[in-house]
Amino acid sequence: MLRNFQTASSDRYALLKAFARVNRNNQTNAEKCLWQQLRCGTLGVKFKRQHIIYDFIVDFVCLEKKLIIEVDGAYHFKNSQIESDIYRTEELERLGFRVLRFTNEKVICETNEVIKTIQESL
Repeated sequence: MLRNFQTASSDRYALLKAFARVNRNNQTNAEKCLWQQLRCGTLGVKFKRQHIIYDFIVDFVCLEKKLIIEVDGAYHFKNSQIESDIYRTEELERLGFRVLRFTNEKVICETNEVIKTIQESL
């Protein structure tokens, strides 16, 4: 499969792959909720979860549409994490991806609205 993005360098890929596996096995309730919606195929595209792009592990990605979805817990609102998320988003956008971010609460309490936003972005 020809990829139109760069994955992690070989010295970091194995570590990221192992971490992605741990993340897939330990999803938050919000990630589980959203994955149930994304994996059923009702949006007409395929999503992957905990996927490595460059040196990042993204929560969900539709490679075909170059759309990344991040589900943010409370720690994403700390100053150091905000700066890190801004950098991460800029790097992913530089690679040609669009990044949507939703809070855990939004995913759980307003699932239909989140799905509608994703659908509109596709």
